[in-house]
Amino acid sequence: MWLAMSPLLLSGFKRTDTRPQMAMFETVCVLAAMLTPALAAVFVLRYVVKVPDLRAALGLVLPRPWRKGLADCALAVAVPLGLTLASLVVAWLAGGYEFDLSRLFGLQMLGWVGATALHVVVTLPFFYGEELGWQGYLLPRMRRYGLLPAYVRTGVLMALWHLPTLLMGGQYPGHSMLASVGSFVIACLLVLPIFSWLRLRSGSVLPAVLAHAVVSNVTTRLVWQLSAPGQDLDPMTVGLQGWPGWLVMAVLVSWLAWTKRL
Repeated sequence: MWLAMSPLLLSGFKRTDTRPQMAMFETVCVLAAMLTPALAAVFVLRYVVKVPDLRAALGLVLPRPWRKGLADCALAVAVPLGLTLASLVVAWLAGGYEFDLSRLFGLQMLGWVGATALHVVVTLPFFYGEELGWQGYLLPRMRRYGLLPAYVRTGVLMALWHLPTLLMGGQYPGHSMLASVGSFVIACLLVLPIFSWLRLRSGSVLPAVLAHAVVSNVTTRLVWQLSAPGQDLDPMTVGLQGWPGWLVMAVLVSWLAWTKRL
């Protein structure tokens, strides 16, 4: 991760805009970095542990049966979108967000949906790069320490892997390193069980990969798409990475744990 992000770090790059758009130079570095957890997992399983079936060891299979697999993939899209909408309602009730629903209709919305869906499809292989590391390799092998320690350790490692981007203000532009790291650890600890639930119920990493792609590509854009013009949106207070998102994800994770779906 540090090697992949080194061109940006050495250039002195600092993210100041909270909008989700990235320049080509940033995009190339980020996409390269996203492949590193999968490369690490493949290296360990191929050359250290030497498993007989690499794909099975990483959950790199299609969900079966196919009808249930399609339902799991639909759930992987619907759940992050639902959580994001719920978090925006919480932020609105707290006075930190103002809706503009006029852009929900018409050709502009159709264009936004088409462009966002295309972006998800194009970048989906790179999210395999992350989730083969977290859901495919790390979390299942952390379970030897117990379920709760497995989630905590994997979530913290998942967050700290993002240190290079956090250092450059990637997830929380304008905030201190301490606040950014602490906030992102909380966000990862809460989103990880949701991805894990999707992975467990399907027997495949695909729904977790799709959910991660939706969280990173769609929900961040949805926050802006539904916002009234002129708002200065802070990721600490709006969206799944901020406290309203923590609240709604905590409710879902609590329900998943209570109903023994984890």
